[in-house]
Amino acid sequence: MTHYHLPSLSEIRTRLHPIRHVVHERNKQLSPMNKLALLVTKRVGTMGFFFIIAGWSAFWLSWNLLAPSAWRFDPPPGFVLWLFISNLIQILLMPLLMVGQNVLNIDSELRAQADYEVNLKAEQYIEAIIQHLEHQNELLNQILQRLPAAKKEHS
Repeated sequence: MTHYHLPSLSEIRTRLHPIRHVVHERNKQLSPMNKLALLVTKRVGTMGFFFIIAGWSAFWLSWNLLAPSAWRFDPPPGFVLWLFISNLIQILLMPLLMVGQNVLNIDSELRAQADYEVNLKAEQYIEAIIQHLEHQNELLNQILQRLPAAKKEHS
């Protein structure tokens, strides 16, 4: 019979690290600029933000077309200020959104690493359980081999 050390489940538990909360870890490591980019990315990528921009644009254009001439602040055919503001929004938001997307990609990579660690833990538990079952099978086979001999001796 081969003797080998079967690690107990408690031994395996002491060797394993606890499951990580990768998003919390990442949040602690973010720079203020990355936090801002993530905040903007989460807010701008919503239908609410879309409706705010669409509503403001409709108001801006309607006001400057339909309001009394004295109250119009950017009358046709100009709309130059609105074009400037909309271009400024696009120019500033696109790089900020890309930075936010990069931060979110880091989250995905961290989650993938955490999933790998969980899978590795599960594999180690399963391997220990299989080793214990194999050892129990060996012991059962030894007991079963001795039973007929014990019956013959008593007969």
